Amino acid sequence: MPRPILASIHIDSMKHNLARAKACAPGSKAWAVVKAHAYGHGLERAMRGFAAADGLALVEFDNAVRLRELGWTKPMLMLEGFFDAADIQTMDQYQLNGAVHCGEQLALLEAARPARKLDVHLKMNTGMNRLGFKPEAFRAAYARLRAIPHVGEITLMTHFANADEAAHACLPIREQIRRFKLGADGLAGPLSLSNSAGIFQMDALDGELVSDWIRPGVMLYGGTPGGKSAEEFGLRPTMTLASEIIGVQQIEAGDYVGYGSRFQAAGSMRIGVVACGYADGYPRHAPVDTPVLVDGVRTRIVGRVSMDMLTVDLTPLPQAQVGSRVVLWGEGMPIDEVATAAGTIGYELMCALAPRVPVVEG
Repeated sequence: MPRPILASIHIDSMKHNLARAKACAPGSKAWAVVKAHAYGHGLERAMRGFAAADGLALVEFDNAVRLRELGWTKPMLMLEGFFDAADIQTMDQYQLNGAVHCGEQLALLEAARPARKLDVHLKMNTGMNRLGFKPEAFRAAYARLRAIPHVGEITLMTHFANADEAAHACLPIREQIRRFKLGADGLAGPLSLSNSAGIFQMDALDGELVSDWIRPGVMLYGGTPGGKSAEEFGLRPTMTLASEIIGVQQIEAGDYVGYGSRFQAAGSMRIGVVACGYADGYPRHAPVDTPVLVDGVRTRIVGRVSMDMLTVDLTPLPQAQVGSRVVLWGEGMPIDEVATAAGTIGYELMCALAPRVPVVEG
């Protein structure tokens, strides 16, 4: 028999979460972000789960080509743009839209000779300080783009650093909006502003975030973009990682569990051994008390996560035994709660799902 660990992808939940994003911005088109193999969910599943999206956005050119080969005919946006001249040829051949965020990319476009006009997203750096032209340089970059005969539509784009916390002490979203409006004033083109967190700030910001396109990412996969729980945002989990108890140990006060003997029992307790470890994508650094469900009952991890196994406290589950179902995250166990306990974010857990874990739809 195969090892009992299994990841289930919930296509209906993906559809629900996309509808939730679009409902928050009824006048906008939606790029569904599918980078990192759709946050670990798979490109083929993303195509079906996000069939109602107006376009797909990602960073990997090979995956963009794969999506075209799988039959995706709507627009696609390369969020980091192109990396060399060959990528521009790929954009031309497969009708890809690409971000332009630096002078080097402008020069590549100026030297290119594509067969058709290329639509692009001109990115402004409004304080994130990763990619994009500063507001004071944005107009000149736009002018260079507009002068290139084979550039078609230019969408004006930025990315928010702290949209999950509107009044962030260092860089509030309103300040980024102010900078964007200043740099883009008078320039023609659609706007693309909000990530998942920004989408949920639209009502609070009184229309300041209204744009032609939104770019929902983690919210599509049932992860919280911050501020509230996913459930409070009306999102559903799209990935459930589940396994089983494969062994039970009775230990006594003073006994230790796991590598490094970091957990010591304060009294008599039963320990369940779960077929899931860091080689499956579960975080090795998850501490004692990280939540887990066994037979639908909440309990906790004890001891250090090892390559193939982790151990859980069965004290609240006297009926639990070998074969009992364990939900590591997903339905009934919010992925962001597990991630927070482990000092990380839900994005990382989804993307870290290991190739050896079987994946089904359910």
